[in-house]
Amino acid sequence: MPIRQVATTPFADQRPGTSGLRKKVPVFQQPHYVENFLQSILDVVGDKLRGATLVIGGDGRYLNRQVAETAIRMAAAAGAGRILVGQGGLLSTPAASALIRASGAIGGIVLSASHNPGGPDGDFGIKFNTANGGPAPEEVTEAIHRRAAALTAYRIAAEAAPDIDAIGETRLLDSIVAVIDPVAGHAALMETLVDFPAIAAMFAAGFRMRFDAMSAVTGPYAKAIIEGRLGAPAGTVVNATPLPDFGGHHPDPNPVHAADLMAEMMGDAPPDFGAASDGDGDRNMIVAPGMFVTPSDSLAILAAHAHRAPGYAAGLAGVARSMPTSRAVDRVAKRLGIPSYETPTGWKFFANLLDSGRITLCGEESAGTGSNHVREKDGLWAVLIWLTIIAATGRRADAIVRDHWAEFGRDYYSRHDYEEVDSDAAKALMAALRDKLPTLAGQSFAGLTVAEADDFAYADPVDGSVTPAQGVRILFAEDARAVFRLSGTGTVGATLRVYLERFEPDAARHALPVQEVLAPVIAAAREIAQIAAHTGRAEPSIIT
Repeated sequence: MPIRQVATTPFADQRPGTSGLRKKVPVFQQPHYVENFLQSILDVVGDKLRGATLVIGGDGRYLNRQVAETAIRMAAAAGAGRILVGQGGLLSTPAASALIRASGAIGGIVLSASHNPGGPDGDFGIKFNTANGGPAPEEVTEAIHRRAAALTAYRIAAEAAPDIDAIGETRLLDSIVAVIDPVAGHAALMETLVDFPAIAAMFAAGFRMRFDAMSAVTGPYAKAIIEGRLGAPAGTVVNATPLPDFGGHHPDPNPVHAADLMAEMMGDAPPDFGAASDGDGDRNMIVAPGMFVTPSDSLAILAAHAHRAPGYAAGLAGVARSMPTSRAVDRVAKRLGIPSYETPTGWKFFANLLDSGRITLCGEESAGTGSNHVREKDGLWAVLIWLTIIAATGRRADAIVRDHWAEFGRDYYSRHDYEEVDSDAAKALMAALRDKLPTLAGQSFAGLTVAEADDFAYADPVDGSVTPAQGVRILFAEDARAVFRLSGTGTVGATLRVYLERFEPDAARHALPVQEVLAPVIAAAREIAQIAAHTGRAEPSIIT
């Protein structure tokens, strides 16, 4: 038979979040587990898939190839007209988003657990992106979960998937399977947005850069664009080959996990610019000589200088940041006279603003920045915009940052992560914190006075939907704030994230150590939330 129908039973844990379904690899290796979730996606898409285009690809982590081949066979069985798959099953998340949009696809099955570790004992993930290229909204993910909870069978082509290493078209059942170069289209898109000739001239004049692809999917993109089209010397991109376990790296671009890059950039003779990307290519880290650039500052600087890039020469419609991200970009928006939106964490909230034309740039403190060219974060895009700014200004990256602070003031900012906290303890901390909110205003902690305290709720200006309980905000009268929320991107326990910020307008005080400036905010946050009492942790796992 050309199509096999396989009896199955539901799994109770297949509820996707904003980042799809993420679990440990052994969970996905259970018999029928992958097929059940894929069938649930295909059933929710339903008849719209028949004759339509579907994109499939992922970040190359352990299981990527096998799941990509399974997804191809099941999409063919569901009647997809055309299945676009990246060669080898590879597609960075931003490239997948761009391909969905450019091809007019009904959506895409994206295989990734983003910045989480890979390998046989690591993490894996599957998510569905809709026709706008962005992550499925909650009504779709909930429909997928309901279907997964009731599934009794899945359908799959009896024939094996075509060779996904061979670029070209073949037929599987009534579907055309097109294996494409995963890099070429996205590289061409970048060339329309940033100033390739100016960057190439800068490299030709001796500009030195280090890009750490962290043995993840951005490696081929960075090699093709930075070393290929832009002419940077061979070896500029390191850890460029995607590996199933990311070469043992934790592919999260931050100063802890990109330690080699940080050491090089903080050394005696650093390159002129440093950058890194994460597991699926949607996050970025920017490092100037002797200086880590916070993602919040990076977003603000990109907004202030976006007009220097050809794709944004006409100006910005508006900007948006996630609520925990520092308020630095708000100051730029005010100067430019454009709207600035504060949203919950999660790229789907930006997608509504992008689709409606309200914003052009957006970003999160967790190393994600993007623009209206896709509906995902785009790590390499952010790096290329930075290179355009350096080329246009003739200023080194660290000077650009200091110039920005001098003009707009500095938002001292840090994130303290308490990882793998007992889930019940973390929930109890947040519940106790919410209970305190009505009584906090006017109280003093560590020399700071609480001006306002709330549980952030977002009213979407596009569709009118309200998203409550998105994180506790403590605003101090001294132009400082602390934000508390639980992260949903891990697979073990809970991660308590505490975001700390204090504005300093005086340029004479812009070179002080970050944790020193934030010390009163840190102390106040710990006292208000009783972090040690609830979690047993005296210090965070990671400080960025």
